[in-house]
Amino acid sequence: MSDLVEPRTADITYETAEPVLYEAEGPIAWVTMNRPTFNNAQNSQMTYALDDAFKRAVDDDAVKVIILRGAGKHFSAGHDIGTPGRDVNKTFDRRLMWSDHTNKPAAEMLYTREHEVYLGMCRRWRDLPKPTIALVQGACVAGGLMLAWVCDFIVATDDAFFQDPVVRMGIPGVEYFAHAFELPPRVAKEFLMMGERMSAVRAEQYGMVNKVVTRDELEAAGRAMAEKLAQYPRLGLWLSKQAINHVEDLRGKRTAMDAHYHMHHFAHAQNDLTTGNTLGGQDARSMAAANKKQAGEA
Repeated sequence: MSDLVEPRTADITYETAEPVLYEAEGPIAWVTMNRPTFNNAQNSQMTYALDDAFKRAVDDDAVKVIILRGAGKHFSAGHDIGTPGRDVNKTFDRRLMWSDHTNKPAAEMLYTREHEVYLGMCRRWRDLPKPTIALVQGACVAGGLMLAWVCDFIVATDDAFFQDPVVRMGIPGVEYFAHAFELPPRVAKEFLMMGERMSAVRAEQYGMVNKVVTRDELEAAGRAMAEKLAQYPRLGLWLSKQAINHVEDLRGKRTAMDAHYHMHHFAHAQNDLTTGNTLGGQDARSMAAANKKQAGEA
């Protein structure tokens, strides 16, 4: 007897066939998340398009630095939990050695999917052999943090903010759990357990952000940093990146993420058992409204 289920299906409407744009400018590859209508919420369509773009940049020997940015008002509102393009139940050509998730029962479905599209992909991108720079404007929320944190450098606008409010769902932080490596432990607890917005200026004080600029200066600041990096030897940059990533891993970054990933999915399963919904009954609208209310916005 099989323990598989009928593959799940969903009614999906994508607003664009190009959720990620790619442009090579000399030694710089510009990778742009292109779902501004939904504040660059990350669905699987975007995830796999990002992977394609990063691979294209890695394969191009003329490219020495990769810049990740988001089109529109915000860098990223996080995981897609409420747009017509939400594609949790869609099968994609997987890039890592995980099986398809759509025919897996109960908690195994999300556990399998998120090993690939969130934790696995972020680790894959973190280890790219070329320097990466995130240009962050406006909101960098929940899953958006993961997209910025995998980059080697973060340049943010003075109106940018960072936030992981998923404790409101009963979930202890997003899948790529770098919180206590990006921030001091007590600040990380505040950031995660209070779920409040952290300004770019405060994030810079803790070393989570390299530089704060105005919106008008953001692109130029990213280009200037990339051009400076591009002057150095390719192998030297790669080895330097590996050395520092190795130090993080010696401090337990990878094993901490492995442990947290199971806590994350225990929380999903608990939500499903108690509320019938893996997100604890929350959706994009309710989360956005609560975040705005907490921030004192109308």
